[in-house]
Amino acid sequence: MRALLLPGIVTPAAVAYERLVPALGPDVDARPKELEVYAGPEPPPGYSLELELDGVLRAADDAGWERFHLVGYSGGGAIAASLAASRPERLLSLALLEPAWTGSSGLSEAEAAARAEFDALDRLEPRELLATFARLQLRPGVEPAPPPDPPPPWMATRPAAIAALTEAFRAADLPPEALRRFDRPVYHALGGRSRPELYGEQAARLARLFPDFTEEVFEERHHFDPPHRVEPERLASSLLALWRRADPS
Repeated sequence: MRALLLPGIVTPAAVAYERLVPALGPDVDARPKELEVYAGPEPPPGYSLELELDGVLRAADDAGWERFHLVGYSGGGAIAASLAASRPERLLSLALLEPAWTGSSGLSEAEAAARAEFDALDRLEPRELLATFARLQLRPGVEPAPPPDPPPPWMATRPAAIAALTEAFRAADLPPEALRRFDRPVYHALGGRSRPELYGEQAARLARLFPDFTEEVFEERHHFDPPHRVEPERLASSLLALWRRADPS
């Protein structure tokens, strides 16, 4: 089995998936793939989701993979969903772990209102931006873990990357019809303590779009303690079941 693993916009790919990769076992060639927005110290000029899609396909081509399984969390989940829409023939399956964005059409009023709150992020100072970015994604009353003190060096690049990815979502187009045409198995992991207006509403919308959709709720998890980091064995079991069904060979 061969899979690319795309991280979110905050934690580097190698750190994000350091517990999931061994949990998948020796028969899986699972490769964390860093986001293209971090190819340099600043987001690349003209950064867009197309740049990320090209990076995923380049990583697969470099590995010699014509078709592969794709896993994406948060920002990486948005990229994964976009690739499923634009190049479905390259994917054996799709696993989405609370994708940060899956298009701007067909949203419920609750999801649209929740997503509109992110539009103000680029007007905030970096420290306030990171705190607000976290708060917007959690169920009321749930507090994220405090940031590491001192912060790791890579944290300094995160505010600019968050702003760049948010702008890329605004500029991108992901028609519902493109997701509806993706006929490979899709798995979706949802945290029970994540903001329901955001991730719960999105999950319900995706369930209506993808023809072959399976959802698993991790009741004690939220967007910033996701299953690939906190419950890797359980998630690995679910991914292996998905992959065996998608590619019995």
